[in-house]
Amino acid sequence: MTPRPATTSAVAGMTMVTAGSMTANVASYLLALLAARWLGPAGYGEFAALTAAQLVLAVPALALQTVVAREVVLGRHPAALRALAWRCTAIVVVLAALLVVPISAALGTSVAATAAALLTAPMLVLLAGEQGLLQGAGRFAALAVVLAVAGLGKVAPAVAVLAVGGGPGAALTASAVGTGVVAVAARLFVGRVPATDTARADVGVAAVLRASQVQLALIVLSSVDVLLSRVVLGDEAAGQYALGAVATKVAFWLPAAVGVVLYPRMANPAHSGQAVRSALGVLVGIGALAVGAAAVAAPLVPALLGESYAPVQGLLWAFALNGACLAVLQGALLSAIASERTRLAAVAWIGLAAEVALILGAVSTIAQLIAVAASVAALTAAAAALLALRSPA
Repeated sequence: MTPRPATTSAVAGMTMVTAGSMTANVASYLLALLAARWLGPAGYGEFAALTAAQLVLAVPALALQTVVAREVVLGRHPAALRALAWRCTAIVVVLAALLVVPISAALGTSVAATAAALLTAPMLVLLAGEQGLLQGAGRFAALAVVLAVAGLGKVAPAVAVLAVGGGPGAALTASAVGTGVVAVAARLFVGRVPATDTARADVGVAAVLRASQVQLALIVLSSVDVLLSRVVLGDEAAGQYALGAVATKVAFWLPAAVGVVLYPRMANPAHSGQAVRSALGVLVGIGALAVGAAAVAAPLVPALLGESYAPVQGLLWAFALNGACLAVLQGALLSAIASERTRLAAVAWIGLAAEVALILGAVSTIAQLIAVAASVAALTAAAAALLALRSPA
């Protein structure tokens, strides 16, 4: 059988993964919109802050998937990679238990609701190991199925709980249970992965930690504005800001398939340079479209969600710009993980420090907060992209 050209194969992979990830993302956005409407600005501010904290603790899941995918490309034995996933899951369980009380105190949320939010993180780590096996092997149709089911399994139980009057804590608990069920089902679905003989030394948790600091910089940078909004804006305005940040999430996660599909090629030294250039170019183009779409859709915000969210209507394009820049930054940082050049994350850490300082020292309105977040994201993405393009191999 004649193999398909790389471009055709990549487009097919992006199409399948986009379908799976979009199913998950649409479900996630629907949850955000319904939670915003049913909980009100103050309740949704708590829900959004806990979701952001959950995402930060789930950073090892993102890192584990990239490490597993890279090691599959380089010939690592699948059994060793699954063992690594279990070790990382155990570590995140311990971290979640230790962080419940500090995060609850920092965000001003109940201990029960915070524990429910953090409970999902270990489930996501376990699930990420299976997704990494599929990604590294180029099994994008199967990966698309897992992504879609994972999104639905996480969101559907939470929506059901909110629909009957449950609060943020109950909804997050239901989400954790659904994610756990999907993680078990994914292991059965992926099944046995063919092994390849390799002379590479066994991969350890240290590899995931190195990738984690890269992903942590990105995720904290994408969440810190929502987390600190409760500090600098107050509950009502923070809830309004959190609704605007849904546009950030859309623009950030919309092109996720680009990195997922091109990542195995980034990990292959023979194709790394071209893959990095292709990924960044596509991400910039999709980001521009997302910003334009947000500007056009902005008038629908009060009509769909009520006049209480009108303050973010005229700023929706800026929220989308923030997400689009973060997507470009993610593409550059993925190339760093693929080629084991994780020091590139220093750019993101510098951007994060600058954003925190500006938010705490100079922000008091929604407009000022999104201006700071979008500006920092744009400058950081530009710097990281230039460094990735200069030395992609």
